[in-house]
Amino acid sequence: MARYKSLSKKLKLGKKNKQTKWAPFWTVFKKFGVGKKIHPSRLTNVKRSWKRTKLKLKPRRIKKWR
Repeated sequence: MARYKSLSKKLKLGKKNKQTKWAPFWTVFKKFGVGKKIHPSRLTNVKRSWKRTKLKLKPRRIKKWR
């Protein structure tokens, strides 16, 4: 990853990072009841891994060396 990132890229990466987090554990109790054993990742809308799905962000342009 580049050392210097533009603000727009930083904001996009931050938003996508928040979306990949698991839901809080108490949401399982609220939705399914106390007796159910379900992983909190089942309640998240966006499931994304850095290896499976890419974000389609453009890489930085590198100056041509002559």
